[in-house]
Amino acid sequence: MRRDYFTLDVRNLDADGPPTAHIEFDGPPDQLDDRLTDTDGGSLSPDELDVAFRLKTPPEAEDAAGVVAVTNRVTGSFVLELNADADDVFQFIDAAREFGKDSDDGFRYRAHITVDGETLLDNEMNVFLVYDPNGDLLRGRSLIPSGVEL
Repeated sequence: MRRDYFTLDVRNLDADGPPTAHIEFDGPPDQLDDRLTDTDGGSLSPDELDVAFRLKTPPEAEDAAGVVAVTNRVTGSFVLELNADADDVFQFIDAAREFGKDSDDGFRYRAHITVDGETLLDNEMNVFLVYDPNGDLLRGRSLIPSGVEL
């Protein structure tokens, strides 16, 4: 699937509720639906998904950008990739970190994927990894709950 089929809208950055990574898909729905479905026909759960942001430019660049990727943790296959502005992603991660400090909900952000207004995935998530252009993990920029070993 092409990256330009996806649009990222980060929401609730200053709200009481959880920050939300809302992803709208404009491509063929069957392709995405298959990738978001587990072997039993249900939606992939949060512990079956990994979310990461790979920078294409240095993070301090004025127009820093990268690629958000959602992968199936069990199979290792890509669910989706989309281009994103680094400032949006970093603001989202900061908001999720703050929400996690003040919340007893057990999660830090919500991942919400829709096609034509229909929800395909609505998961409560905890981890959002950030990598530099060389593929090195940026721990200080990433959202990693305490007690998680990488």
